[in-house]
Amino acid sequence: MMSKSTNKAAVPEAMNALERFKYEVASEIGVPLTDGYNGDLTSKQNGSVGGYMVKKMIEAQERQMAGK
Repeated sequence: MMSKSTNKAAVPEAMNALERFKYEVASEIGVPLTDGYNGDLTSKQNGSVGGYMVKKMIEAQERQMAGK
């Protein structure tokens, strides 16, 4: 399930979890992300996955900061 991305995680130990999270988010929002080549997806589709990932991570951090 690992793609050949050149992105580097700030916490390398989190790479596998982030990769799983990406596919989970893509599934939730209906983007047909597959392991391997995804060049047939639009920039909008790919961007929505990244944007929604960030939104969910911010929400989780806000909950943690609020003690919830």
